[in-house]
Amino acid sequence: MSQKVVDILRGISQAAAGMYDGALDEEGEPIKIGLKREEGNPNFDKRVIDGCKVRCSGKTLIVSYHSELLLKDVYSKNLESELEQTMSDVVSYLKKQYRKITGNTLSLKEKGEVDARVESTSRVRVFVTARKDYEITSMSDVIDAKDPSADQLEKTFKSFLSQGGLGKRAKNDKRKAES
Repeated sequence: MSQKVVDILRGISQAAAGMYDGALDEEGEPIKIGLKREEGNPNFDKRVIDGCKVRCSGKTLIVSYHSELLLKDVYSKNLESELEQTMSDVVSYLKKQYRKITGNTLSLKEKGEVDARVESTSRVRVFVTARKDYEITSMSDVIDAKDPSADQLEKTFKSFLSQGGLGKRAKNDKRKAES
């Protein structure tokens, strides 16, 4: 792995390090990422359970988001556009922090729409987990890991069969031979 790729990944890691709930900036103010938990006063308002994380796979940056919602909010709002906005807020924060830490820009290209999953926890509440993939364009020399090709799989399977398949019957096997 080249030093350029290591520096990019290290910068992303450092930029994402302050995305936890309760994180403070240099002035002691709460960090605003764009999540629902940041709205309102934590002493008086009901806390919203949500969070996000980022991870890399090859040259793909994967942004994950999870939240607890009321069922009426899922039906009354356009949930998909809300999740898209949350993802863009998280990515915007990540780019800003990356630039502050490294002095370079983090260029990301969207790879599709938000993939969301809504799971019922009760008749009133649901959990939402969402994921969106971005291509890190400055890591063009990195190859994404792919599934083994059909040729490789066929080759290994043929090798397995040439060695006797599942093996021979044991000497003490008294079952009738299948024909």
